[in-house]
Amino acid sequence: MTMFSRLFGAVAMLLMMSGCATGGHPQDPMEGFNRAMFKFNDVVDKAALRPAATAYQTVLPNFVQAGIGNFFGNLGDVSTGLNNLLQGKIKDGASDFLRVGLNTTVGVIGLFDIASEIGLPKHEEDFGQTLGRWGMASGPYVVLPFLGSSTLRDVGALPVDISADAWSYKRPVFWRNVGTAIRGVDRRAALLDASNLVEDAALDPYEFIRDAYLQRRQNRVYDGDPPATLNQDNGDSPDTGNKDTGNKDTGNKDAGNKDAGNRDAGNRDAGNRDAGNKDTGNKDTGNKD
Repeated sequence: MTMFSRLFGAVAMLLMMSGCATGGHPQDPMEGFNRAMFKFNDVVDKAALRPAATAYQTVLPNFVQAGIGNFFGNLGDVSTGLNNLLQGKIKDGASDFLRVGLNTTVGVIGLFDIASEIGLPKHEEDFGQTLGRWGMASGPYVVLPFLGSSTLRDVGALPVDISADAWSYKRPVFWRNVGTAIRGVDRRAALLDASNLVEDAALDPYEFIRDAYLQRRQNRVYDGDPPATLNQDNGDSPDTGNKDTGNKDTGNKDAGNKDAGNRDAGNRDAGNRDAGNKDTGNKDTGNKD
């Protein structure tokens, strides 16, 4: 925990020092700092994480990898359940804790995901999402060393997430560190295909990952149904366009009314002229008589 506190303090200092920087994306004002961290993480990934994840995926049988993922996923359901309760989603929170009970007992300390087999869905919640659920804006996009994409709100929530992680209380510390390393490699192995796709398809991997992360993060905060009236995370205001369209339509209607009025006035003028002609004709007839 002390090591994380030091890392958190160093990142906070760097963010304050780069706070005056400006970027092209409205939610990425520290793009220069973020790109530097992105390159650093990419070097670390190519030098250590990716080779380890590739070996992990190649050597270990699929059922072993599944068991490791299920074990740590079961521990994660504890903090997910707590955050669902904090967000007022009582049903989901109760489901999460029921998952933990079933998978820990029947699923042999979480190695088997029995809960999913019987129809209890797995959720993914953290304290950053809880803060967002209660109205806290995400703030600027941030790339953390070793940890990757985040936002200012989620950086502040990290200490709470670590405290809610059951594995962080594992003793002795040696086995806790070993398990943390295995969990990190397992997560990286699950993303091998996705990272290869990004490198092959994206012209700018940094922008691709940033935009995808921000959109995914917003969808997770609102459980896939973000409000349509105002998209605070990317600075768009959909209603503005609708209002402009409405004004144009109103203008067209007004113009149409004016045209109709002109036509009516023209018709009245024509009627008056016809009536005048008739009167003239009658007068002429009388004179002849």
